[in-house]
Amino acid sequence: MATSFDLFGTLVDAARPEDPAGAVARELRERGVAVPDDWASAYREVHVDAPGGAEVPLPAHVARALAGRGVDAPGNAPRRAVVAAFDPDVRTRPGAPEAVAAAAERGPVAVCSNCSVPELAARTLIRSEVDRSLLDAVVTSVACGWRKPDARIFETTADRLG
Repeated sequence: MATSFDLFGTLVDAARPEDPAGAVARELRERGVAVPDDWASAYREVHVDAPGGAEVPLPAHVARALAGRGVDAPGNAPRRAVVAAFDPDVRTRPGAPEAVAAAAERGPVAVCSNCSVPELAARTLIRSEVDRSLLDAVVTSVACGWRKPDARIFETTADRLG
């Protein structure tokens, strides 16, 4: 029997910035990007017209927010800033490693997670006590393009599990 687990709040607890806009702004400045004075507002605004259920990668959102304020962000600065701003301390939830191991004894196992930050799920799993070798698939909304509860993220997970 195939099983999928959510990552954040199920297998792990991961610290998030109290002020995500501020954390991203700090990382942008460290990369030489001029952060607009109204960055907190720009960060909260919608900048990508995505279809219902779609995930907008946070680096794309940040790049569009900057461009909308006339700020040029060189190279891959928005992506690097977002990845650095969301670099969490991770705590494995009690029973999570055992639950994954028990599920793996019965069939393929996946992680299926809403996550708009590239690399975050992988870094989080590396820092956790979950045995990643037991995972047959890791599906994130940023990678597949769809957020839970949209059926397409679950379909992607099922496809990856066979």
